[in-house]
Amino acid sequence: MSGATIKRDLRTGRSPWADSPGLGVPVRPLREAIAVDVAVVGAGISGAFMAHELSRDHSVAVLDRRPPLMGSTIASTALLQWEVDLPLTALAERIGTAKARRAYLRSRRAVDDLKRVVAEEAIRCGCHDKATLYLAGDAYGHRALEAEAEARAAIGLESEYVGPAALRERFGIDRTGAILSQGSASGDPARLAAGLLRRADAAGARVYSPVEVMEAVSDPEGVTLLTDAGHAVRAKSVVFCCGYEFPKGVPTPGATVISTWAMASKPRQPCPAWLRDTLVWEASNPYLYLRMSGDGRLIVGGEDEPSPTAHADKAKLKRKCAAIARKLKVLLPGVEFDIDYSWAGAFGESATGLPSIGPVPGMDHAWAVMGFGGNGITYSVIASQVVSAALRGRPDADADLYRP
Repeated sequence: MSGATIKRDLRTGRSPWADSPGLGVPVRPLREAIAVDVAVVGAGISGAFMAHELSRDHSVAVLDRRPPLMGSTIASTALLQWEVDLPLTALAERIGTAKARRAYLRSRRAVDDLKRVVAEEAIRCGCHDKATLYLAGDAYGHRALEAEAEARAAIGLESEYVGPAALRERFGIDRTGAILSQGSASGDPARLAAGLLRRADAAGARVYSPVEVMEAVSDPEGVTLLTDAGHAVRAKSVVFCCGYEFPKGVPTPGATVISTWAMASKPRQPCPAWLRDTLVWEASNPYLYLRMSGDGRLIVGGEDEPSPTAHADKAKLKRKCAAIARKLKVLLPGVEFDIDYSWAGAFGESATGLPSIGPVPGMDHAWAVMGFGGNGITYSVIASQVVSAALRGRPDADADLYRP
């Protein structure tokens, strides 16, 4: 058996989160067959939110072939945005106005829900409220952004169009326009995932690692997972939260895995004061994005490439970071960047920028969560809500937005 999910090299280099304190998660080997209400496959950020939510009223086992957090989660740049990769106006053309509005409002609510969980559980992960500055670029110019700001404001999303003169005066950026939005956040994705898994463990969930699920077999009563540990896991339901290592046999129409690059400065990087409270990204392809971390690092990323393996090229990592640094210099000429960390990783995109959250075709009692798009952590929150509602017999009203 070759495994129930696709295997990928998910990252290259090292992110600052790899050296964060507080990443310990209780793990154990799978030494005997077990039976639980829900088996969660994947111990990254999606699996952590899922386990945290379901452990409230289910027995839960989390299985991962790697140590917890060590897939794509530790390579995330953790811009916790409610904005979808496709603007609201463009998404409306793909899926209809009503659905596009629902998707944006649900994403906005999910960021609030994430902040609430962090506060209620007292998870120390550097989560801070941030505004978002979306700059006009070669994909969407100033006229498109002006219309986009109006469309967002019409449904109650805190967004305002900023013209070129105000953009230069307030932010020192020379672009034809931008949208300034409120209500996003940033944080340390590894500490967030670790905190959620520890809270789930305290509620009775158990994390088994390293354990690889080799095959999943469903029947009318549940699912049996066969593992490389030689012991089976029996569950009433299984949820695959495998990031970009998609479950085999699950269709991903319109979705692709690409490569992306990022770098972080040393702490206490001199930057404009407004940048401490603002996430920045641009309406370009590929787009540049940047933010400050809690310890004053400037984190910058982009240069995406349509290849699922290009991120594994260590020589390309250096070239891509040099290209990102040049773009940063053009955008913010007064910022001198001294690289402390650089890394690259696999990244999933969909035709709509929305995730795939739904039952596995042809397999009863099985769900697959695939968080495509730039706000994958926000989608992890939504996935935990959609799946838990279904398992509790109270279907989520927005579940149709994310069906594959």
